[in-house]
Amino acid sequence: MRNYITKPFLGIFLVFLTIVLSSWITPEKINPEAGKGGLKIVNIVNFIRLLEPRDPKITQEVLYKTVVKQVEIMKKYNLRGTFLLQYDALMDQRYQKLLSGLPKNSFEIGAWWELPQPLIEKAGIKWRGRYPWDWHADVGFATGYTPKEREKIIDVYMADFKKIFCYYPKSVGSWFIDAHTLNYMYEKYHIVASSNCKDQYGTDGYTLWGGYWNQAYYPSKINSYMPAQNAENQIPVPIFRMLGSDPVRQYDTGLGTQRQGVITLEPVYKFGGGDEKWVNWFFQTFTQDRSLGFNYTQAGQENSFTWDEMAKGFEIQMPLIAKLRDEGKLKVETMEESGLWFSKKYKVTPATSFSVTKDLEGSDLKTIWYNSRFYRINMLWENGSLRIRDIHLFNENFPDKYTTEIATSNECSFYTLPIVDGYIWSKKDKLSGLRLKALIDGKEVLLKGNDPIFTDNGLNSVHVSWPLTSIKGSLELDLSEKQMNIKLVSKTALNWYLDLTTADFAQLPFNKISSAQVDCNFEGASYSLKANKGTFSKPEKDIALRLKPVNNMVSLNFGEINFKK
Repeated sequence: MRNYITKPFLGIFLVFLTIVLSSWITPEKINPEAGKGGLKIVNIVNFIRLLEPRDPKITQEVLYKTVVKQVEIMKKYNLRGTFLLQYDALMDQRYQKLLSGLPKNSFEIGAWWELPQPLIEKAGIKWRGRYPWDWHADVGFATGYTPKEREKIIDVYMADFKKIFCYYPKSVGSWFIDAHTLNYMYEKYHIVASSNCKDQYGTDGYTLWGGYWNQAYYPSKINSYMPAQNAENQIPVPIFRMLGSDPVRQYDTGLGTQRQGVITLEPVYKFGGGDEKWVNWFFQTFTQDRSLGFNYTQAGQENSFTWDEMAKGFEIQMPLIAKLRDEGKLKVETMEESGLWFSKKYKVTPATSFSVTKDLEGSDLKTIWYNSRFYRINMLWENGSLRIRDIHLFNENFPDKYTTEIATSNECSFYTLPIVDGYIWSKKDKLSGLRLKALIDGKEVLLKGNDPIFTDNGLNSVHVSWPLTSIKGSLELDLSEKQMNIKLVSKTALNWYLDLTTADFAQLPFNKISSAQVDCNFEGASYSLKANKGTFSKPEKDIALRLKPVNNMVSLNFGEINFKK
């Protein structure tokens, strides 16, 4: 055969083959986990309420037209997505017709777990709300009802959902869902994904603080906010964190007030998801900076904010997400698809990270968030110095009170076990955190350096190398599932240590500080932080805790905390 193929013909054939293959094989098709630090997943989630009693100008018609516009824009850019229905919207024929007509291979219909009057009364329970939908934790959420009442409410919702759509929802989202509700939905109705609010302190009366930051986790059977450490003690439904928090600024915003501010991907916010520069920066760091395991964010908005308020941000974000999808830099999925992928890939909560190497223009801030099933940690670099501003420990035996009890106030709080808290223990003029110091020429010096370098070290670990400028050398940090190792590498012998400072009013959990461990108590639970290498002390009034190396090394054990409740 080769005698019949001339060189010109062969050249034309190869060019043609290259064009065909290049149009068919995108980076995502070659390797859906291509790019720095694995797969980047975006869920576009819009949840739907029938009415908005807080503002008479927001009529049911305004709310409905908001959802129509969201659908229109997502279809325009061929974007997959999830719509979650509150019960009163589920029973409205306009939403039934609109959502039933969506392509099932692109759009998922699920449940939004805020509980309005029609659902509660149909379950045979007296309505205690101020309006037909009331956002208070003791009325509008499952936490306001006994475990048996929660089951009745779920059964009513699921039965009506199935009558309308001919199947049970696979995804259920809410600002917070208690463990009893989540486990009942999993065991009886086989949901595969859930979502709860980003970390926040006091916003809208809801506090979720110290948990698995971003991405997703398997919750403890007795605490929906707490990652489980063992498969037998977890609810096997991944909970994805909502709203796309600013990894640099969200943590500190509103410092010194009772209600934390909001800087997220939500398109309604003028600084955040409604600002083109911020959105472009967020997706650049989301797709280009390293992330261990996978990175995740949630776009979209509840219809209560109305289309007029969210239109600008929505129309900034949707074409950008589509462009990055087409370039193979991220993957757009429904919540159900992400939940199934997560469950297939991870048998227990994985280690993940979210890093920022370049902040918005005019800022030199850098950060990394690291999570595992045992702890989370956040490091922030500003003006050449390092502040470890957050360490919280996880334990599956720490119950949340709402699993068995009912909420008795309009607010709701979920916590984990603090070691360092740069928000609650701070005030504006005194930020809490662990800082790297040294004695140089008899004077205490805050060590400074250049930009940190983040690299993955296997499947579960991250290495941070921070080149110092105060001395010739570098600080080398290794974050793994159960521990953190810190080593100062320098030819110059140096007396260095980490000091934890806090605001004067801070209520710290430290009961006893000994050289080998720190014994703590928080919310009636006892736990300890052990040093495999290094020593703890409390040297003076202004220093809450000092951690000194042994043989130039600090190693903290986050996996064995002697938990007792």
